[in-house]
Amino acid sequence: MLPLQFKGRWQLASLVLLILVLVATLMPAIWFWDDKSKALSWIRNIDKWMHGVTFVALSLWFCGMYRRDSYWRIGVGLLAFGLLIEVCQRMVSYRTAEWFDVAADAAGIVVGLMIGVAGIGGWCLRVEKYFGTRQSD
Repeated sequence: MLPLQFKGRWQLASLVLLILVLVATLMPAIWFWDDKSKALSWIRNIDKWMHGVTFVALSLWFCGMYRRDSYWRIGVGLLAFGLLIEVCQRMVSYRTAEWFDVAADAAGIVVGLMIGVAGIGGWCLRVEKYFGTRQSD
């Protein structure tokens, strides 16, 4: 982990974020839209896109807190989280588990880690530095 001043707060925010994602993936789809297929018919495979975008965001979140040599751990951890989501979805009657969802998760993880390597990684340090200098002014 990077030498963050508010390490505990970042970790708590990470836990809350993961819980929110898990809860959102276990909610009945009807909670969001009465007729999902009509509302989103203009986007093919919306479910896969949502998995991919979610895991890009999660990857970028964790790239902010960890060094580049730990990015592979982020990838493995998020892939395990994606598998956990599918296991949990299989356990409820109103959701289905699909291997293509895990593939979309993996694609999102790869894209997110590539963006992290390209320069977004370590953003938590920059946020802390920015707000630290703003408070001293």
